[in-house]
Amino acid sequence: MKLIYEKSQHGRRGLGVPKPELPVPEVPEELARKRAPRLPELAEPEVLRHFTKLSTRNFGIDTGFYPLGSCTMKYNPRINERLVGIPGFANLHPLVEDDAAQGALELEWHLQEILREVTGLDAVSLQPAAGSQGELTGLMLFRAYFADKGEDETRRKIVIPDTAHGTNPASVTMAGYELTPVKTDARGNIDVEDLRGKVDDHTAGLMLTNPSTLGLFDENIEEIRDIFHGAGALMYYDGANLNAVCGISRPGDMGFDIVHINLHKTFSQPHGGGGPGGGPIAVRDILEPYLPVPVVVRDGAGFRLEYDRPKTIGKVRGFSGPFGVFVRSYAFIRSYGPALKEMSEAAVLNANYLLARLKGAYDLPFDRLCMHEFVLSARPLKREYGVSALDVAKRLMDYGFHPPTIYFPLIVPEALMIEPTESEAKETLDEFVEAMLAIAREAAESPELLHEAPHERPVRRLDEVRAAKHPVVRYRFEEHPAEHGAGDRQLEAQKGA
Repeated sequence: MKLIYEKSQHGRRGLGVPKPELPVPEVPEELARKRAPRLPELAEPEVLRHFTKLSTRNFGIDTGFYPLGSCTMKYNPRINERLVGIPGFANLHPLVEDDAAQGALELEWHLQEILREVTGLDAVSLQPAAGSQGELTGLMLFRAYFADKGEDETRRKIVIPDTAHGTNPASVTMAGYELTPVKTDARGNIDVEDLRGKVDDHTAGLMLTNPSTLGLFDENIEEIRDIFHGAGALMYYDGANLNAVCGISRPGDMGFDIVHINLHKTFSQPHGGGGPGGGPIAVRDILEPYLPVPVVVRDGAGFRLEYDRPKTIGKVRGFSGPFGVFVRSYAFIRSYGPALKEMSEAAVLNANYLLARLKGAYDLPFDRLCMHEFVLSARPLKREYGVSALDVAKRLMDYGFHPPTIYFPLIVPEALMIEPTESEAKETLDEFVEAMLAIAREAAESPELLHEAPHERPVRRLDEVRAAKHPVVRYRFEEHPAEHGAGDRQLEAQKGA
């Protein structure tokens, strides 16, 4: 498929554009264009056909099963888009006075109350724009809390299990803490004996995903809570896997003091590709004074943004948070109402159904009932036929499915992390299973077929190592001196960053 500039024909126009006076008046000389921008030259139907054809190469939840689930591409009901487009929401200026934004503030306040109930904690800030920023904000609350107690200089360590999300250690480093890793035991829990030797009066807290990235609920969570709280440390809950427990169990009841909630994961967003997202944090009452400002508060019959918090850590982003995300998440939650736990129950059921059907064909590192996701391993295929998890993932594309997460968590060699969510019908899950079983058979019968996959996609397998070391990040135009438009310019890849 040609690029839009490769399709360009000199002198062809789909639209008449007035020529600007160059340089443009009132624009500083150093910023003014010296000539008109180079644009492709095509008739309107060609432009329309090009981008329509290009759009069919995208894969998303609208086109097929996406077993990355709530990690990346959970189904976003279309009614959410209708609601977020209501003029009173869509056209609301971020600098409007509180009394002119009562509907928006009321929605934010009710969302805060729902998140308090879901997490079992006392106060919420909607500000963080993503889970990773929620992590950093939570650790900044750690710092403020211990500084207030005069312990910030002594409590320098954060404990993280070896199954943690990659953002956890990054957040620890950014917050100025030292990372203390802890092992996983044979059943997929935190190794409590390893943990005991790593928690002392220099420990600020624990960062834990529960259920973990293995899709397993930690069977020792109460004992873990007692270890940290007994040492005067705090417990931080990475809410990336909250989709498994909503309405069933609450992080606050497990002993966690801070929770970040990935609104785009648990409560739906069109998130694939990096946004939009929301990462509110919920905290226990001892941490409420340090929350970022502004905080949405109820004031009699109205609502307002409160800035007067003397111990606040300040702002972590502009305004009160990503408002469009709040509208979608609030609508999603209200559609379930008190039956919100059905979401998590269906997600857990779907995951265990897939697990039961696939564990005979792939290795199961931890043979337990899972929560909303589970991790298989392609180790037997690698050992016996030389077929890797990457080969399985690439071949899955030929069957019309997006690959699952592979090679994570790192403690499972040749890992395949599968997360169906509650959105998928049994027939879709069965089709996915049949594809995975067929690939396991192909590994034994014709491994080269998998090594060369995908076969049916517009782009075949790329040299990912070369792409990382020698990226082609933009194109340079070579134009004919006599031409002033895009014309028959030849495109030459400009290698290097």
